[in-house]
Amino acid sequence: MSQLVQISILPHHLEDEDHILQKVFEKVDLRIDDVQKWNIRKRSIDARQKKVKYNLQIELWLHGDVLPEREIFKIQDVAAAKEVAIIGAGPAGLYAALRAIEGGMKPVVYERGKDVRSRRRDLAALNKNHIVNPESNYCFGEGGAGTYSDGKLYTRSKKRGNVLKAMEWFVDFGATPDILVDAHPHIGTNKLPQIITSMREAIEKAGGEVHFSSKLVDIRHENHQIKAIKIEGHDWKEYDNVILATGHSARDIFYLLHKRGIKVQAKPFAIGVRIEHQQDLINQIQYHGNDQNPYLPPASYSLVEQVDGMGVYSFCMCPGGIIAPCATDIDEVVTNGWSPSKRNNPYANSGIVVSVSPEDLPNYDPQDPFVSLNFQKKVEHDCWVAAGKTQQVPAQRMIDFVEGQVSVDLPKTSYFPGLTSLDLNKVLPEILSSRLRVAFKAFGKKMKGYYTNDAVLHAPESRTSSPVQIPRDAFSLEHVEIKGLYPCAEGAGYAGGIISAAIDGINCMDRILEKGN
Repeated sequence: MSQLVQISILPHHLEDEDHILQKVFEKVDLRIDDVQKWNIRKRSIDARQKKVKYNLQIELWLHGDVLPEREIFKIQDVAAAKEVAIIGAGPAGLYAALRAIEGGMKPVVYERGKDVRSRRRDLAALNKNHIVNPESNYCFGEGGAGTYSDGKLYTRSKKRGNVLKAMEWFVDFGATPDILVDAHPHIGTNKLPQIITSMREAIEKAGGEVHFSSKLVDIRHENHQIKAIKIEGHDWKEYDNVILATGHSARDIFYLLHKRGIKVQAKPFAIGVRIEHQQDLINQIQYHGNDQNPYLPPASYSLVEQVDGMGVYSFCMCPGGIIAPCATDIDEVVTNGWSPSKRNNPYANSGIVVSVSPEDLPNYDPQDPFVSLNFQKKVEHDCWVAAGKTQQVPAQRMIDFVEGQVSVDLPKTSYFPGLTSLDLNKVLPEILSSRLRVAFKAFGKKMKGYYTNDAVLHAPESRTSSPVQIPRDAFSLEHVEIKGLYPCAEGAGYAGGIISAAIDGINCMDRILEKGN
């Protein structure tokens, strides 16, 4: 059995193995000759004190210990095996498909969007010409929203085995092994597409199927059992098991399920703005002025404040990042953020969002499953109208927003479609703007220098999670009323990020495999 040793080192010693081992053997009654192998198991930055350090968890194997062996993902032929339908080729859908192959079933994946290469052209048209393709955008397409929205792999899941498996599969398909070590692992939007493509190629090589531009348009169930699905342009196809991993922006799926008598319900979600600072400023704040240290990465932050009974918090913080247009329809604007692998852009951005429950909304009706969704849609539409019905977004400097003044000018931004200077207090609902104003002042006290008029708010940040839940049984993971239908990951309201979605895809497929092929 291995031994774990916790040490702290200065950043410039991070690549100095002799120094690391010296620190380790100061803590344990061992000699270097006693150790057959060692590695860094976990790595995190500790910036709580003025002298910034790295905390390392070192794993030691002594002579006589059995060294761990990990088998990489193996492709086996499932072309003739029983089929399982997977709707959506995001992290949940892809990982469900990989798990199906591992378990001896044939995955048939239907993705409404395009493959990675084709999808890039639609993203270019969105950024440059403000043309929104409702079926191919930052949310829909191979890899889902995660492919072009940063690749942060941090999760709060406590199921370590599943987390490790999900991370290891990323490494198997091309991610750097550093993601197995870093406390807040990150791949980068520039590297994710090839990894996603490699996963899809493995699925196809095993005899699975991945169909692009294949939108689910109908679903049939009888006697509380899933029977068949209909893909646009095709006849009905029967399946005993269907994993629904469509993502948080597939609103048509919520309406389809409701129309077919399959229960959906409103759920809490979060909505606000995406704020952008200069990365140098965030470095200076977080590293206590030691922002020029070449051994430290671009700094991140995490903020939370309770305001009038609602949480206001940072979401999807992107050091050295870019703000992207993430609308999925022509009459809305939506922002999100991402970072390349090196996180070397001059800006830092983060969602600053307000937690909203259905009961908080002015038109709350306990019988209306779409009350949260309607509020989300209205905010996105209002911002689109206010900014001139283009993909420019309403924007305002932070202090100007708090003080209710339209910004006379706006600094440069990473948001390529551009900004329209407006008073966001008149664009956003009061339930959001009033709490954001209080929270920004509080954040300025927690991070000295954060509250500055050089920071710019981009509205809205609205796709943090699904505003609709597709309820499922806690044990079987099947829909509460329909056997064989597995609501999965973010679109069903059961995940919040790439890794948690991937884990949920694995878990749903595990339940199907447990039933037997």
